[in-house]
Amino acid sequence: MAGTTGNGGGPLGGVRVVELAGIGPGPFAAMLLGDLGADVVRVDRPGGPGLHIDPRHDITNRNKRSVVVDLKSAEGPAAVLDLAERADILLEGYRPGVTERLGIGPEACLARNPRLVYGRMTGWGQDGPLAPTAGHDLSYLAVTGALGLTGPADGPPYAPANLLGDFAGGSLYLVVGVLAALQHARTTGAGQVVDAAIVDGAAHLTAMLHGMLSAGAWQDRREANLLDGGAPFYGTYRTADGGYMAVGALEQRFYGEFLARLGLRDDQQDGQPDDQQDGQQDGQPDGQEVPSPDGRDVPPREDPARWDDLRAAITARFAERTRAEWTAVFEGSDACVAPVLSLREAPGHPHLAARATFVEHGGLTQPAPAPRFSATPGAVRRPPAQPGADTAEVARDWDVRSLDPPQKGPQR
Repeated sequence: MAGTTGNGGGPLGGVRVVELAGIGPGPFAAMLLGDLGADVVRVDRPGGPGLHIDPRHDITNRNKRSVVVDLKSAEGPAAVLDLAERADILLEGYRPGVTERLGIGPEACLARNPRLVYGRMTGWGQDGPLAPTAGHDLSYLAVTGALGLTGPADGPPYAPANLLGDFAGGSLYLVVGVLAALQHARTTGAGQVVDAAIVDGAAHLTAMLHGMLSAGAWQDRREANLLDGGAPFYGTYRTADGGYMAVGALEQRFYGEFLARLGLRDDQQDGQPDDQQDGQQDGQPDGQEVPSPDGRDVPPREDPARWDDLRAAITARFAERTRAEWTAVFEGSDACVAPVLSLREAPGHPHLAARATFVEHGGLTQPAPAPRFSATPGAVRRPPAQPGADTAEVARDWDVRSLDPPQKGPQR
């Protein structure tokens, strides 16, 4: 498979995207389309979008070109409509009604380009009682039930950065939506509006849990379930040096290996079938130092009433060694245990390094494009776009003369 830096075209080569500059989920969605090979033109506002970091470090603006357009000027909306006429997709993240008031709403753009896919990214959506109000990632997660899943039972929910709302519930659904609409437009010749709301996407992400809830397999409270930290074999544990190990030993076979490598023993282990006991040792590398069970029996995991005792035993065991030591113990096993790394540590993890999950481009370490394609790989082709730096180039390539500064005349 080809590398993830360079001149790879990507599966969206030839697709033109106009992004009306904003912050958060819109830029991330446009970056994803650019990573996949689309020609993304970001329409920046004079003064910038307000993220307040050096544009050279804003990785969500990689694989894009930038033009600066004053949307409140007499000429600004006309330039955007000229771009929309030549585009396949337009993305905007303003409150409902803003682009209409500027003269660049869906009706105006589709009148110029009936095949256009007009993607709208908001938190609350285009309608509903909260649609005109302000909000942020945490606000949207709060009302969907997704935020209520996080945090300890005896404490408050925690903010999962803005990954779950802005990017998972917002950007990814916007990208799926506009690509589905693009397929429809190419089949029928008719464009359409895609209303991507973070509340809709975040709620959609909870589909499996709603099924479990209706089946009686999920309790509607925190830290009481299999996947929310309630189960002692699915959570994180502090190590002797203050680090953490993540444990996800859900299946019995993997749980058996987890206990064996941890140096604990299920007090019902002797009653398990032979094939289950044999499976507990699968995957242990030759010569790997594995703690020997020392007689410390732990309660069976099948008894939730004793989960607190089981958690206490696992907690005490992890506290005896450092994160690096436990990482070595579980390395290469099927115990489903991994060290909890920081953002700066993650690129150095051996598996991620081997896959080039992180790449360096223009002096910036950053996640590589994902997912990966065998025939049309994406790539980091361009560094983060600098506001207005590509205006003349875009005017030429897209044949949008309204972008040319009047004093310069037509570009040749």
